[in-house]
Amino acid sequence: MIRRAFELKPHLVQTGKLSADPLFIGKVRDVVGLYLNPLAKARVLCVDEKSGMQALDRTAATLSVMPTTAAGRRHDYVRHGTTVAALDVATGKVIGQHRRRHREFLRFLKTIDANTPPESGPHLVCGNHATQTRDRTWLVRHPRFHLHFTPTGSSWLKLVERWSAELTNRELRRSAHLRRRRTRSKRRTWIDAGHDAPQPIVWTETADEILDGVKS
Repeated sequence: MIRRAFELKPHLVQTGKLSADPLFIGKVRDVVGLYLNPLAKARVLCVDEKSGMQALDRTAATLSVMPTTAAGRRHDYVRHGTTVAALDVATGKVIGQHRRRHREFLRFLKTIDANTPPESGPHLVCGNHATQTRDRTWLVRHPRFHLHFTPTGSSWLKLVERWSAELTNRELRRSAHLRRRRTRSKRRTWIDAGHDAPQPIVWTETADEILDGVKS
């Protein structure tokens, strides 16, 4: 009765995180500026290295749901690789790559290089994972690439997170992946299907609106 009268909902918990990045304001303005007002001829790609989004196979067969009995599955699993993707902000198309290890950012940079016109200057919106020394050396030799980093603890600034969530929810979460080749094929099919009728994920909030919300 008291809960209803005061509209209390103790079963619900809201979580949040405020970035402690000392360059938070500058990074927000940089990334949001790319989304809303990209430079002429610039191709803005939002990159997500999803080490946590993996194709897993359970160590035993999953038991089907039965009357009065929930579906059952083993808690342990076998890993079959991870996905890294670059979402083209303007078109909604995705450059994707499946790999066994997640520390292969250089290989993906070369994939982007092969899939973008030479005259375009790819602007990559990335998280704060530290690129390895060989990655930085490669970037020095390819000055048309420009990296823009989101603030620490601010993955919500990466538009590709929305695409990753769809792939996880619709393809990976409840499925078992028996072979790496089949896993790569399913993800390739998912990416190709999106290219048939790509839908850009449009960013609408300005940097000032975001920063005002943080202050409040």
